[in-house]
Amino acid sequence: MCAQSDSPVLVADGGSSSLRLTVFGDGGEVLAEHRSDSPPGEGAPGALRQVLAEAPAPVAVGHRLVHGGPELRSHTLVDDDVRARLDQVVDLAPLHVPPALTVLDAARELLPDVPHIACFDTVFHADLPAAAREYAVPAAWREEYGLRRYGFHGLSYAWAAKRAAELLGRSFGQLHLVIAHLGGGCSACAVREGHSVDTTMGFTPLEGLVMAHRSGSIDPGAVTWLQTRHGLSADDIEDALNHESGLLALSGTSDDTRDLVRSRAAGDGRAALALDVFAHHCRRGIAGMAASLDRLDALVFTGEIGEDQPEVREEVCAGLATLGLTGGLRALVAERPEIVSEPGALVPVIVVPTGEAQQVDRECRALLALPAG
Repeated sequence: MCAQSDSPVLVADGGSSSLRLTVFGDGGEVLAEHRSDSPPGEGAPGALRQVLAEAPAPVAVGHRLVHGGPELRSHTLVDDDVRARLDQVVDLAPLHVPPALTVLDAARELLPDVPHIACFDTVFHADLPAAAREYAVPAAWREEYGLRRYGFHGLSYAWAAKRAAELLGRSFGQLHLVIAHLGGGCSACAVREGHSVDTTMGFTPLEGLVMAHRSGSIDPGAVTWLQTRHGLSADDIEDALNHESGLLALSGTSDDTRDLVRSRAAGDGRAALALDVFAHHCRRGIAGMAASLDRLDALVFTGEIGEDQPEVREEVCAGLATLGLTGGLRALVAERPEIVSEPGALVPVIVVPTGEAQQVDRECRALLALPAG
């Protein structure tokens, strides 16, 4: 028997390779959940029915969507007009938006009488300063096509920033933080006084740091060279950069840092190279984000790698002495926010377990004025 709640909220996170469904109670407690490491498809309605049978009927459903496009700049109630506008942003994140819309449609059909709220990863970056937002490309590309930097992982950043402030006993609105979300997708963000002022991902979730099987930033001239000199199509290149690159390409064996740490210890040179490149790009991204701040009050790690891979955190921080960071970090003791740097460290290093679903729950409750813990 699950705990009772006056205002349960179902949070749906349909990704490119997974489906996460969680029902939260008023105090943030988990009443029911479903986890699948396969993309949502025809099985989405069945998964929804299963989790709904295990918990009190939700009063609202929050949906995590990676991209809101140029028009949807705040978390918003989904009606038929908003649903139609969501189809227009599919091309901006083709790996992530379609599976999320599959779950959204299934949930709206199963639960037609409760509000559905779309919560976008791009919202946290909606007010990026122009210097961080604009690409130096022809005006027509920017004005007619809407080519600009959007940024992603915003729900993760919002959650991690507030948990870090609580841990430090400081006001969220006063801190200058760099947050690194390291998981299947990786990015870093500069948060000044509660607002995103720079981030490594741009127009799509492909820009920026090296990722599990995404390349991160490469010279755009290399892309046109592959097309003109070697005959690769745009589809070939897009597929390779999104699915066959990153840690997987460098190591030749795995896109999982846990596997690569073990392989490196066993003498695998390609695994060592993959981890070296990954850590180098993390350091470069973090240092670049720090350049958008007046000071660095803390470095925050989140995401699966950021949370579970102490070897990666150590290698990243040990190479950032210019920012006042050092190695000697502790492993995370429990699944809760912790300061893992030495007491008295010039720049505290904090690990915050991933909280995107929890942040969606909070955003929904705030939008609908529901009870929240």
